Amino acid sequence: MAHIYNILLVDDDTDLRENLALQLSFHEEFQTQQCGDGKCALDTVKENDFDIIVLDVGLPDIDGREVCRMMRKLGVSTPIVMLTANVSEADTILGLDAGANDYVTKPFKFGILLARIRAHLRQHLISEDASYPVGHYTFKPGEKILTNLETDEKIRLTEKETAILKFLRRADGGIITREKMLTEVWGYNSNVTTHTLETHVYRLRQKIEIDPSHAKIILTEAGGYSMGNS
Repeated sequence: MAHIYNILLVDDDTDLRENLALQLSFHEEFQTQQCGDGKCALDTVKENDFDIIVLDVGLPDIDGREVCRMMRKLGVSTPIVMLTANVSEADTILGLDAGANDYVTKPFKFGILLARIRAHLRQHLISEDASYPVGHYTFKPGEKILTNLETDEKIRLTEKETAILKFLRRADGGIITREKMLTEVWGYNSNVTTHTLETHVYRLRQKIEIDPSHAKIILTEAGGYSMGNS
């Protein structure tokens, strides 16, 4: 099953907000929640986790940049894309200083915003503070932990095990060759062989697979490995 990304849309322009929600609903990987002011947005992020937040600067109660700053103080690490009618460089700098990841100027084409959203989702996916599904776990690379979605059991990973999962996840189902994985995880170290990688993958499977002899998460491919969907 494909991962569903939760998006918070914050804008006091109801027509624009609902139109964005409708457009995003045509893409099956997205689901949205909406807020028309800053207070609603702050209350909502305290109760829910979002993969990305689209936040208007010109809100009726609190300046959007201040909302962004407050979200960061609450510990929200989710990418924030700000919408603004102001095209000045100074305005953009103020928003980025408040903790925004990006700025999109109104009026904009939906395709432009969608491309920005997807780019930030990809970037956040491999960042240290990201949290995302891997098989029947939630994976937090920054904490080197897998949490079982059913039992809440936590599995601690080594640095190399974490790096292996990160690079496989980043490949999004694609195959990473053994040589590429060695370079990515161990660097250019002539003393490390593919046997070292295979040993680490074997131990990792013993930790995380329901049946290590029939792996569903880390799949062996011709020449390398990929990450399964379940």
